[in-house]
Amino acid sequence: MTEQYKIFEATLSGTSVGNPYQDIWLKAAFTDETETVEVNGFYCDEGIYKVRFMPRKPGIWTATTRSNDPNLNGIALTCVCSSAQPGNHGRVLPRNEVRPQSAATEEDKFHFAYEDGTRFQPFGTTCYAWVNQPKAVQEQTLETLKAAPFNKIRMCIFPKFYTYNTTDPERYAFQGNAQDGFDFTRFDPVFWDDLEKRIAQLDELGIEADIILLHPYDRWGFAKMGYETDVFYLKYAVDRLCHFKNVWWSMANEFDLMPWKPVEAWESYARVVMGRDSYGHLRSIHNCNVLYDYTRPWITHVSVQRLDIYKTAEMVSEWRQLYQKPVVVDECAYEGNINLGWGNITGEEMTRRFWEGCIRGGYLSHGEVYVQYDQIWWSHGGTLHGTSPDRISFLKQVMADAPENVAPLKLTPENYVDNWDVPCLCKEDDQSYYLYYFGFFKPLFRTYKLPEGNSYELELLDTWDMTVTKLPGVYTGSIRIDLPEKQYMAIRMKKVEA
Repeated sequence: MTEQYKIFEATLSGTSVGNPYQDIWLKAAFTDETETVEVNGFYCDEGIYKVRFMPRKPGIWTATTRSNDPNLNGIALTCVCSSAQPGNHGRVLPRNEVRPQSAATEEDKFHFAYEDGTRFQPFGTTCYAWVNQPKAVQEQTLETLKAAPFNKIRMCIFPKFYTYNTTDPERYAFQGNAQDGFDFTRFDPVFWDDLEKRIAQLDELGIEADIILLHPYDRWGFAKMGYETDVFYLKYAVDRLCHFKNVWWSMANEFDLMPWKPVEAWESYARVVMGRDSYGHLRSIHNCNVLYDYTRPWITHVSVQRLDIYKTAEMVSEWRQLYQKPVVVDECAYEGNINLGWGNITGEEMTRRFWEGCIRGGYLSHGEVYVQYDQIWWSHGGTLHGTSPDRISFLKQVMADAPENVAPLKLTPENYVDNWDVPCLCKEDDQSYYLYYFGFFKPLFRTYKLPEGNSYELELLDTWDMTVTKLPGVYTGSIRIDLPEKQYMAIRMKKVEA
C-alpha cells in the first residue's frame, strides 16, 4: 500500500552489459483509468533498475513497463494508493494553480499552497553543501532543523569549492574522485541513495528541498561538463528525484557567473527538466549580479539575490509588480561576520529584512556565516549560532495567524498620509486586519484614521523581543497610539465584529 503523495517503487533486474546509464531507457505509464502519468525509470548499477511513481489521488494505479531491454519490457506493475494522512499535503505549487477558479483572488498568483489547498508560506534557509559533508555533520544539520523555523532549504547536488569550502566530499554524483578523475557517463548510486535519504528526512520534518542543479563554485569539472553531459545529468537527476513531493528545482545558483552557458542553454535545460518531471514541481533560477527574465513561462516563482547593498526586501514590491509571480528573496545577505560584503549583517538586520519582505507580500531565505566555527551553516550545515532564527520563528507564527487573503496595502489619496512611510499587510476587502511594521523607525506615537464604522482591537508587537501586548479597550475613528520609541515594532489591528 502506498500513501497518496508518497512514493511507489518497483525494483527490476535487467542488463548490466555496456553502459546502461546511457544505453537503456525504461518507462511506465500509470493509470487509474481516468488519468495517466508517465514516468522514467533509472539505472542503479549492477543490473538493478527502478521505477517510481507518486500517486496524487487514492485508488488502484496500474502500468506496464516499456524498455529497449527485453528483460525490462512488458512488466505489469500495480500501485494501490491510500488516502493522505494528516500532515501530508502533497506538492507545493503557486496558489492560483491550486485554488478553485470560483474562489481565486488577484493575490493568489503571488503565493503558494500545497496540492490539497493548504496554505504554504516559505521561510527558507541556505545550506548549499550540507549533503556533501561527513555523515555526522549531516545528522547534526537535521537535528538543528527539527528545532528551527525553516520549512525550505536551498541545497546543491554538486559540492561547492569556495571560501571556507575547500575539502573533497566522500562521494560525488558521478563515479570517480578528485585525484583520479570522473566518469561523466556513469553515476554513483551510493551518492544518489544517500541524497534521496536526506530529501526523505527533510520531508518528514515538513521541509521543502530547493534543489540547486548547477552552480559555478567548482574545481572538479561539474560546472563545465558541456551541454550534452549537462543534459545527461539533468535527466538522471529529475528521473530519480521528481517523485519526492517536497522537491523544488533551482536551475542554477548564480547562473550569471557561468557565462559559458548562454541564456539559450538555460532555456533548453528548463525544457529538459519539465519534460522529465512527471508532476510539475516548482521551478526557478537564481542570479548574482544580473536578474534572469522571470517572466519566462517555465519559471513558477522568482528566486532572487539582492542587487542593491542596502535596499533588499524593499524591492519585493517592485518585483511583484514586474513579474506577477511569487517573490522569494533567496539571498538577502547572511547574518554573520565574514569579511565579504554579503555575509556580515546583524541578526537584527536579518530579522528586519524578513519582516519587511513579508509585509510587502513576498518571502525570504535565511543564511548564516559565523566563521569562527568548524561548520558554517550557509554551506556546511551543522549548528546555528545566530540571533535571527528565533525571531524568524516569531514572524512565521504571526504570518500563519494572518488571514489567508491579506495583501500589501495599496496607497490611495485617502490613506496616503497615514501610510506613506511604512509597509502594511491588510485585508482590505472587509477591512478586518491591518499589520504595520516600523522597521528601523522608532516613533514615540502614531496616529491613524481607522475605517469609518469599524471598531478594532490593537496589539503592539515587539519583533525583536518577540512579545505581543494587547492594548486596552476598543479603537474607532481617529486614534493616537503611544509607542516605546524603539526599533523593530509592529502594530496589529483586528476588527471587532458587532
